[in-house]
Amino acid sequence: MWDAPTMAGVTPDATADEVTTVGSDVGRALVEEAARRSSVLWVRPDGADRARPAWHVWHDGAAYLVVARQTEARPAPRVAAEAASEDGASEQLVPGLAQARAATVICRAKDSRARLVTWRASVTVVAPDTPEWQQAVEVLRGERLNATNATDLPTRWSTSADVIRLTPTGEILEEPGRMPTDDGAAPPPPTPATTVRGAPWVVHRRPRHRPRLS
Repeated sequence: MWDAPTMAGVTPDATADEVTTVGSDVGRALVEEAARRSSVLWVRPDGADRARPAWHVWHDGAAYLVVARQTEARPAPRVAAEAASEDGASEQLVPGLAQARAATVICRAKDSRARLVTWRASVTVVAPDTPEWQQAVEVLRGERLNATNATDLPTRWSTSADVIRLTPTGEILEEPGRMPTDDGAAPPPPTPATTVRGAPWVVHRRPRHRPRLS
């Protein structure tokens, strides 16, 4: 059995004793099976303080995903609402991924959300309009949920988003039978949100007690 915490972050700077380098066939099969069974990965770029969920498509031995492009003029928004309010930044947020050379990836089970395997990946930003980019966009477009205009996705992604390829390196940090004993919970991220002191006044408030049925 494996550990099943609510949220997990894996330290990317693992020591040699904490990392298992498996054979290429065994490692590829373990990672590929877990990645294909789940449409969401938890990705932690090297240097980041936490792992973030990201939808992906497993294709040709690697995980492909689309993230909002970060520039000096437009840094990573603090919350998703800020990203949705900016033109062309409606894709998922994984700050620092496009600038990182490697990342730690967590695969979870769909039903229990338990960690199945944690692996290391090299990060590559696929150049727009290349044959690999066009092939990746074709498979990603079919899995993109709630797209307002699917036909315009390739044009929008080429100008305002990055297509990322996560290629397994063969390093397995966690696997069934070799899971950490701590909960792995990450501290809450900083946010400008506050808690209101009292509920707002509303018209036609619902009664606290249900009327008796005669």
